[in-house]
Amino acid sequence: MAVFTSRKQQQNLKITFENDMLFVEMPDGKQQVFPLAFFPALRDASEEDRADWTHAGNGIRWNKLGINLAIS
Repeated sequence: MAVFTSRKQQQNLKITFENDMLFVEMPDGKQQVFPLAFFPALRDASEEDRADWTHAGNGIRWNKLGINLAIS
């Protein structure tokens, strides 16, 4: 799987997809990793749909996919 980093870096999060894993890096450098097997719609989504996310409070929402992910 290709490495993909969201263009929404201004949201102070770095979202990366690699080897069927989702990496979320916080502004303080803390990283959370999630298997994409937990999110089949996100795993199978296009790069455009993966890039359409927003950070609100303690979560990430992929708008077109209707997926919410709580992060801490």
